[in-house]
Amino acid sequence: MVRHVTRKAAGWLLMIVAATNATYFLASWFLDPRSNFKDLRPARSESQIDRALAPYGLDPREPLAHRWWDWLTSVVLHFDWGKSPTGVSVNGEIGYRSLVSAELVVLSLVLSVLVGVALGVYTAARHYGWADRVSQAVSIVVFNIPTSVAALAVVFVAIWLNQHAGLHFLYVAGENSPGVQGLFPTLGDRLLHLILPTLTLTLMGYVGYHLTQRSLLLDTINADFVRTAQATGLTRSQAIRRHALRTALIPTATSVAFSVPAIFTGAIITETIFGWSGMGSYFIQTISKNDVHGTVATAAFAAALTAIGAILADIATVFLDPRVRVS
Repeated sequence: MVRHVTRKAAGWLLMIVAATNATYFLASWFLDPRSNFKDLRPARSESQIDRALAPYGLDPREPLAHRWWDWLTSVVLHFDWGKSPTGVSVNGEIGYRSLVSAELVVLSLVLSVLVGVALGVYTAARHYGWADRVSQAVSIVVFNIPTSVAALAVVFVAIWLNQHAGLHFLYVAGENSPGVQGLFPTLGDRLLHLILPTLTLTLMGYVGYHLTQRSLLLDTINADFVRTAQATGLTRSQAIRRHALRTALIPTATSVAFSVPAIFTGAIITETIFGWSGMGSYFIQTISKNDVHGTVATAAFAAALTAIGAILADIATVFLDPRVRVS
């Protein structure tokens, strides 16, 4: 198992290196950091702009191959991903924003999977009953609601509850409240700010797991090995949980593992509406500000998460499928 994971990790590492370097050349060709200075007053000349970009390794007068080599050696030797056209450290931005996104993503992903899988198992065991039909209808309606609409609806409901309760216990914007000091007050304040964006992401995320898990479980719920398990004395519910569910969970586990990078960098609308400065908003910012180094670091971050997700998916498959363990 360790040898298999090591081999997989080495393969993914090579792909991350290739993809990251390719992204550097593409970003350098299509993004123009000089455009950030052209609207400043007083106006800068082209030579002044180039000199301002030179300390950050973005001087267009220098050959692209030289800029790439300086950037690559800085990453390899010092793990320094460079600076933005305005001199902001990319390492600092990625470190802070990845932690912000992790607070949203990890909790919402866990809740989405738990709710979606549990609902899929419950409805598959009672397929075509009233509970199955109602939950399917609700999930289909939620699935067709745009994320922006769902987030705004959550905000309006929270404002209404705050007004009618006479308390300000649901925070609709920001990551924390100004002026809060102390460890436990800070943690409590942070958790209160997490409620609404986590609720939104969970609401939009559980649907796929519910409908997918229900469909997968219906394909295995009447399989021969499940009927054999029931013949040995297990109840229908026990046979589903111990045998059918293990097989049906394999595609879901793979889906969860590969969805992590997309959620980290794709929760743009939720972060924007609730005022969270995470990886999603940073990705858009790097493109709009022509930040070559920030764009490359974001791509590398997403590639690393994809590799981790792929390895975790393989490990989950090994634990869930005894045939893979034997092979």
